[in-house]
Amino acid sequence: MSRAGTSTTTTTTTSSGLFSPLHQRLIEFEGRIRRWKFFGGNRRQPRSASSDPKAGPLSARSTPKRPVAFPPGALTCPVPRRGMMLPININSEPDRPTVSEEELIERDREIAAQSGVIKIGPQIYNNVTYKQLVLLGDLGEGACGRVTQMRLDNRIIAVKEMKRTNEAEGRRVFTDLHVITRSNDCEFIVHSYGYILTPDNVYICMEMMATCLEKLYKDHLLPQQQFFPVPVLGKISVSVIKALKYLKEQHEIMHRDIKPSNILMDFNGNIKLCDFGIAGRLIDSLASTSSMGATAYLSPERIGEYRRYDVRADVWALGITLVELALCRYPYTFNSPFDLMIAIGHNPAPQLPESFPPEFRNFIAQCLEKNVTNRPKYDKLVETEWFIRSDAAHVNVGEWLEEITGETGEE
Repeated sequence: MSRAGTSTTTTTTTSSGLFSPLHQRLIEFEGRIRRWKFFGGNRRQPRSASSDPKAGPLSARSTPKRPVAFPPGALTCPVPRRGMMLPININSEPDRPTVSEEELIERDREIAAQSGVIKIGPQIYNNVTYKQLVLLGDLGEGACGRVTQMRLDNRIIAVKEMKRTNEAEGRRVFTDLHVITRSNDCEFIVHSYGYILTPDNVYICMEMMATCLEKLYKDHLLPQQQFFPVPVLGKISVSVIKALKYLKEQHEIMHRDIKPSNILMDFNGNIKLCDFGIAGRLIDSLASTSSMGATAYLSPERIGEYRRYDVRADVWALGITLVELALCRYPYTFNSPFDLMIAIGHNPAPQLPESFPPEFRNFIAQCLEKNVTNRPKYDKLVETEWFIRSDAAHVNVGEWLEEITGETGEE
């Protein structure tokens, strides 16, 4: 895949006619990043919740045999995922508050009142402190916190620990809390049991899931030279769309960070969405803040000149995620975040090869429509042939997961 406009100096070319306004803006952006020593510097970035992708192609032994429609040598992303989480917002408009100060105070008071109340099925634990949780092992660590496996009494749970030592971290923590604690009525969102507040941290207690989809394909499918079966990809599509549609219709929220590591699966075959730290409140169906999420899954309109985007940005991210899962590799080839933004903004959208069913390829083509005005929202996606067939199909996802991992959900 060709790359356009890689800047080799920190100065900006201003000759008219050489670059589009977006291209010029990206070159200036890369110059700022270089001056801030983002590339190759000592600035530490948050770790992904999953293992960082390795640079370069995989060995011939581990290369999948399914035909692909992308250049060889890009089986894994050559830039660590922490490099795809740009800490600087390229949009020109800052985040704006969406609720009043009084509403924030009242919301914080309600959240504090429920601290230490853990409800697991019919069992209710009151006044629970962090010291009562017994650590069993680590599950992952990402930009929003550390996730561990713990035991409360005789119950095994997942606990996400998030720091709230500054205003930005606190806002992200309480956004995650606000969404997940109000979404237990959706079977496609990870279930929350409650949370524990301390002066510096928040511990969100959640149901245990088997794995995230990124870890699944990197740790199990690729080494076994296997892929997600098409029916399983169908169930993933249905589950994520239903979760996103629920967030939009019930809470006027869009997720803004759809990617394989934020989609979980359990041994009962349930597929659920997680991580709502940068979820955005919608006003008149448009996002009112500019938090970015992972650059690799940003839609073209979010990389371009600032505009108030809507849920179709999450539709694009879902399309990229499904292509990555279908081929067990990220679909764009690039050497830096700057290259990646150029590719997303200027290159044709990824497509699936003809070895996949036409209804799936058509679904992906709709999700990855670069012209946002032609990209469908959830009400249209649920009417597609791919969604309807996948929703009605009987697929034993849990049994397939046990076969792939060699594990079961039994303790």
